[in-house]
Amino acid sequence: MSMDQHPNSQKNIPISVLDLSPVLEGSTVADALRNTLDLAQHVEKWGYNRYWLAEHHNMSGIASSATSVVIGHVAAGTSTIRVGSGGIMLPNHSPLVIAEHFGTLESLFPGRIDLGLGRAPGTDQLTAQALRRGRMSDGQDFPDLLDELRAYLAVPSDEHPLPVRAVPGEGLEVPIWLLGSSGFSAQLAAQLGLPFSFASHFSPNNTLGALQMYRRYFQPSEVLDKPYAMLGVNVIAADTDREAERLATSLQQQFLNLIRNKPGKLKAPVDNMDKIWSEFEKATLQQQLGSSIIGGPETVKRKLESFIAETNADELMINAQIYDHKARLRSYEIVSEVMNSK
Repeated sequence: MSMDQHPNSQKNIPISVLDLSPVLEGSTVADALRNTLDLAQHVEKWGYNRYWLAEHHNMSGIASSATSVVIGHVAAGTSTIRVGSGGIMLPNHSPLVIAEHFGTLESLFPGRIDLGLGRAPGTDQLTAQALRRGRMSDGQDFPDLLDELRAYLAVPSDEHPLPVRAVPGEGLEVPIWLLGSSGFSAQLAAQLGLPFSFASHFSPNNTLGALQMYRRYFQPSEVLDKPYAMLGVNVIAADTDREAERLATSLQQQFLNLIRNKPGKLKAPVDNMDKIWSEFEKATLQQQLGSSIIGGPETVKRKLESFIAETNADELMINAQIYDHKARLRSYEIVSEVMNSK
């Protein structure tokens, strides 16, 4: 399906995967990366559209810090699914290096690579400083960095010759997406006529406002005729509502640890979260995870249909932080089944 088609029913909306390459408590980064490739190979068979990996640093529970490297690994182990970043945190990097990385990926896997870009550090301030070697940024220079990156990827022109060229990179069609959890990237994506991916999986209260801004101010471009919005959503699916609710306690514990500023590996599910969180923490988590869809096939189907109707999403990007790898595979399989059921 081309990006400029606007699906208006649940049946023909593409579904994609956001994989944070979770490192499980009691396991290793090597295990996490093996699970990532295995999940990618399964979802490719189940008809998922794209598979994105995210840049985070100094987090023991996320194995995809060298995002471009993991994208290459996943693309090499699959054959048709699009593979990309959700996202690369551009202020952490030289735009030239990102142009070269993704130019290399596109040269190796033509027509299959996406470049999703964010402006947050994807880490704490001390680690951001270590990444940027003192060139600190509050994200306000993101539009300039984006312009520089797009210039490196553009077809060379006699009118605007670049003294520094991205080889590989220049002249290659690497689709750029802007990622956001607020209005900043929504407005920029609209202004530049780029596709937009919103992080409703952890910023649900800003979703409708950001989408409204993106659609209202969208300017057609060489890339897109009309707005194209993909929404991240947590979906924890199992064969029964009860089992899904238990599996979801791993996600809840992960966010609880972030609130407590103690990020760690993904924990096994528990029977009762009330023994772990306070009432205040529970309320805070319910705000942050408010759009999460948790349940058996019928519950997931109903809630996905409602979410799509409310947001008019063009595509969904499913995140499933599930401790047991087989249960995680089953969750993505159920989502595929309910989205393709007649």
